[in-house]
Amino acid sequence: MNTVWIIAALVVIALLAGIAVYYLREVHKLDQRRAEQRKELEEFSNERREHANLSIQVIAGSIVEDQMTLTEGAIRLRGLLESLGADEAIQEEFTAFYQLAKATEHIPIMEEWKKLKIKQKLSYDSERETQEKTHRDFVLDAAKRIKGRTF
Repeated sequence: MNTVWIIAALVVIALLAGIAVYYLREVHKLDQRRAEQRKELEEFSNERREHANLSIQVIAGSIVEDQMTLTEGAIRLRGLLESLGADEAIQEEFTAFYQLAKATEHIPIMEEWKKLKIKQKLSYDSERETQEKTHRDFVLDAAKRIKGRTF
């Protein structure tokens, strides 16, 4: 009778060991999938950061070369810097973009702009141009300084 109990105990131990091995393998597979997902996410994040930094260079160049309005450039650069998680020191260094974007953020854009009457558009354009004159030297200086930088 003791032999039967010993054999039964050994079978139970073997069964439990098999279950433990199965779950250890599943945990290992899960860890591998998570590591792969982390790597993919990191690669995506790096590509996004690289693309944003390239966009910053193109926009800064467009501002300096007078190929876009200062307001549009400032709004885009502020957005890109924020998307990259620019810290307070970077925001302070390139405050000209933030200040001009803030001064003109109430002006409608895209579909809302299209809905405006000509008189309203002219009024907003005049206001934008006034803000651009006020901020021009600072924005141009910031655009020149941001060229070649990565964030």
